Amino acid sequence: MNQRQKDMEESFLRTHREFVDNLEESVGIIENDIGEAGQMQQICTDEWCKATETYLDDLGKSIYSISEPRFSTEADSQKLKDLRKRVHDLYATYKAASNK
Repeated sequence: MNQRQKDMEESFLRTHREFVDNLEESVGIIENDIGEAGQMQQICTDEWCKATETYLDDLGKSIYSISEPRFSTEADSQKLKDLRKRVHDLYATYKAASNK
């Protein structure tokens, strides 16, 4: 592998990791919001539920559409798997909070 190709792969991997980190941060924000909502009565107004569900759908689509680079590490793959599971679990938490 020549240096130019190696530099390109490293750049792509850094960008990929930054993207996944940003998605992880977004999941944390909505996780917090849903956690707080689950502790309140009558929180699920139509507006809140619609916005939250739309946001979760967008996050899910973004996370599940990520194609892992062939040169990513096992740690990168595991982080993405964990993030997918978090979004799946978060949707279940949202549904429980919205049905109160």
